[in-house]
Amino acid sequence: MAITVIAITIEMKFYNREKELALLKRIEDMAAQTAQMTVMVGRRRIGKTALLWEAYGKSDSLYFFIAKKNEALLCAEFSESLIQKLNIPVFGQIKTFKELFGFLMEVSKTRHFTLIIDEFQEFNSVNSAVFSEMQNIWDTHKEKSKLNLILCGSVYSMMTRIFENSREPLFGRATQRIHLKALDLVTLKEILNDYAPNYSKEDLLAFYLFTGGVAKYVELLVQARAFTLPAILSEVISENSLFLEEGKNVLIDEFGKDYGNYFSILSLIASGKSSRVEIESIMEMQTGGFLERLENEFGLIKKVRPILSKPNSRAVKYVIMDNFLKFWFRFIYKYRSAVELGNLDYVKEIIQRDYSTFSGSTLESYFIEKLKSENNYNHIGPYWERDNQNEIDIVAINELKKTVLIAEVKKNRDNISIPKLKQKATRLNQNFQGYKIKYLALSLNDM
Repeated sequence: MAITVIAITIEMKFYNREKELALLKRIEDMAAQTAQMTVMVGRRRIGKTALLWEAYGKSDSLYFFIAKKNEALLCAEFSESLIQKLNIPVFGQIKTFKELFGFLMEVSKTRHFTLIIDEFQEFNSVNSAVFSEMQNIWDTHKEKSKLNLILCGSVYSMMTRIFENSREPLFGRATQRIHLKALDLVTLKEILNDYAPNYSKEDLLAFYLFTGGVAKYVELLVQARAFTLPAILSEVISENSLFLEEGKNVLIDEFGKDYGNYFSILSLIASGKSSRVEIESIMEMQTGGFLERLENEFGLIKKVRPILSKPNSRAVKYVIMDNFLKFWFRFIYKYRSAVELGNLDYVKEIIQRDYSTFSGSTLESYFIEKLKSENNYNHIGPYWERDNQNEIDIVAINELKKTVLIAEVKKNRDNISIPKLKQKATRLNQNFQGYKIKYLALSLNDM
């Protein structure tokens, strides 16, 4: 069962958490009767640990963080935590996680508690046999156990393989799967209302663009009281800023030794080279396999086809789904030589020069997300014809009510011509006989 959840904590306040905490509480209640294994995935910085701490921090719970170190050292740390948190004595020295997990499963037969294992995928580096060892112990003891087991990870491809690949030992063992997503638009507006109530529409767009709704980035900007474009730029593009190395920190483990090719592809997509033909002509290599993995294994990009086109249509563009990573690859990775030289003023000038165009595409994403959240349409997407002719930013269709919204998006409303939009939609509208068609100009003022 896949559940999308969103949570953040800023200065002791949680946002948009009620449904998620209720779900985790329900899982805990079920575990009091029979053992539960919940898999929680989400990119780094999204707020997984904070959500789990909010949910289980005051109950009987153990938190194990899997660092890349010797297994015996990890088990020594975990054994100490077991004594301190649950007051359960450990007799003798436990040197393997197999021993420790078996011990905990035995304890859980007479005592209900929560065990959170964070960065679970790192066992692949510590001792890859742990997965099969856990599977055997779990299958043997789960019927009599009252353990609430939460397995949390941020390397999406590895977590997906561990639990969803039928050849892996833990396949089919999870009773719940929770996928944490970025904060939604309503929540970002709520945060700005709390901390910068006089924010402008331009401020909202910048906050959305730079954070992408990622909890940690939101928290950092709030702590710095950075809510305007100049303030955000000063925080993001500054010496020792967490943001400068963030793309590498988030993705190096995902990509491994091939990260150079993946980074180059993402940088090209972020710079507007969004078709496979364009990417391959610049990189002078076949990129089909890389693009497929970026979409299906890593969940970082998605294909976009003209609305109403066939699923196998070759008219495909690729977009980066994460707002912050799109920014990072467009400006920080692309100009990494200036970053490494410490010439951050140069990078700021580039961003300021190109910000209007770049933020315009983010504004399109904003309105698409907003329309999706309204649940009024069953198809939403862009439209274009051969050779990128007659491009239309947003087409939203309600086939049940036979209504269509055709919209153009620009930061400045004065730059939108409804008569020209109607002209571009001439061929598209042949698909909508008997539909009520509405044309709309969407700008910053409509945020």
